[in-house]
Amino acid sequence: MSSIIRKLEPSALWQHFDELNAVPRASKKEEEVIQFMLDFAKDLNLPAQKDAVGNLLIRKAASTGMEGRKTVVLQSHLDMVHQKNNDTDFDFSRQGIQMYIQDDWVKAKGTTLGADNGIGVAAIMAILSSTDIAHPAIEALLTIDEETGMTGAKGLQAGMLTGDILLNLDTEEDTEIDIGCAGGIDITAKLDYQPEALEGSVSRYAITVKGLHGGHSGIEIHKGLGNANKILNRVLFHLSALGVRLIRIEGGGLRNAIPRESAAVIATQEVTFAQLNAHLEEILPDIKAEYANVDEGLEITLEKLPDESNVQVVPAVVHDKLIKSIYAAHNGVYRMSSDFADLVETSNNIARIQVSQGEILVKCLTRSSVESSKYDLANALKSCFELMGAQVRFSGDYPGWTPNANSAILDVLVGTYSELFGTSPEVVACHAGLECGILGTNYPQMDMISFGPTIRGAHSPQERVSISSVQKFWTYLKEILIRIPTK
Repeated sequence: MSSIIRKLEPSALWQHFDELNAVPRASKKEEEVIQFMLDFAKDLNLPAQKDAVGNLLIRKAASTGMEGRKTVVLQSHLDMVHQKNNDTDFDFSRQGIQMYIQDDWVKAKGTTLGADNGIGVAAIMAILSSTDIAHPAIEALLTIDEETGMTGAKGLQAGMLTGDILLNLDTEEDTEIDIGCAGGIDITAKLDYQPEALEGSVSRYAITVKGLHGGHSGIEIHKGLGNANKILNRVLFHLSALGVRLIRIEGGGLRNAIPRESAAVIATQEVTFAQLNAHLEEILPDIKAEYANVDEGLEITLEKLPDESNVQVVPAVVHDKLIKSIYAAHNGVYRMSSDFADLVETSNNIARIQVSQGEILVKCLTRSSVESSKYDLANALKSCFELMGAQVRFSGDYPGWTPNANSAILDVLVGTYSELFGTSPEVVACHAGLECGILGTNYPQMDMISFGPTIRGAHSPQERVSISSVQKFWTYLKEILIRIPTK
């Protein structure tokens, strides 16, 4: 527990966030946080149920005088992205997030913070545990596995919810009200190969790309941030002219996180460290200059490893095809929206590359607010990887959320925001994946909206949440609940 965090205002929300951050909640490993929330509901004598896939629904009756208002579904996801810096010694399965305050920000020490979507969950907990906040009947929907497939939202059955309005608390800019989002699809390329042995004494070298900001592969894809996998591949492409051979690659992590670090080990029997380093120095200034304004901490290092005998390497033909396929595979923004100004329509994140012991794996996440464009890019990537001989599989497909400009609850949120803060909010669609589109397939008549506090660097150890923004978000949420229309 963090006593300094618990002293922040609004105290109820921050105390619940602190409690939540003491519980492991990785995607697809939410057993402990599910039980934590069931115990929370039991302590409050609130009815709670867990569905077949692990989603939770906690109900709370309307406060006195609010019984005639429409029922509201407050929705957030329980899981968080578990990411840490390579030099951070931390075990998410047994340690609570180590938080600290810097200026107006709550941050974590070397790991993700879990503000995405823990602040939303904590706000719901604060509403459920309150005794003095006016609100209509509440259905708190807490989904699982939002970050790695949205299987919770996909598995939610029709008929479980009775609410008329859904407030999704998973947006990360406090000046925005979200009415639409992108869909996504996972792309996995797999190629098996038979390693070759380099006989005799072999020189080995480690090439590492690190120091990048990383971040959310939807919300921050338009920033031109460095992708460590693509940068490493660019270096390998350049060094391949010297005839080096690839031993292994370990790059990136989760599909929804822009890779911050990527590393390879290469082998050679003829090229010296000085020759490799000279070749590397030819391209380093250009690469660093390209990313100077967005990833000023970029580091690319070459390290001599101990020589070994009879080293197993990737066959030359496979090596060549892999490097060229990754070079050709699209990463970043593919198309901007023609309907919304400054909105990314379609993108791809080359999130994970693993090469080791006879197996190559490349994992991507393609996003788009237009289904046809999503599959256009997915098929382009599929073609690229199939040309190197890989088997390509699509999975985790989920739809986007089509904006409803005539939403009645949108009018309530815009009017409330303007009155409270003296300015108009931005009504937007986002390039991230929100669960509203999936939930809407079983609840097409439900009026849905998304908003939240300002969060930066989600899905990376740079994740942080603005303290003043959380206060603003809390004030806004409470006022919205008071203004929910009558039935």
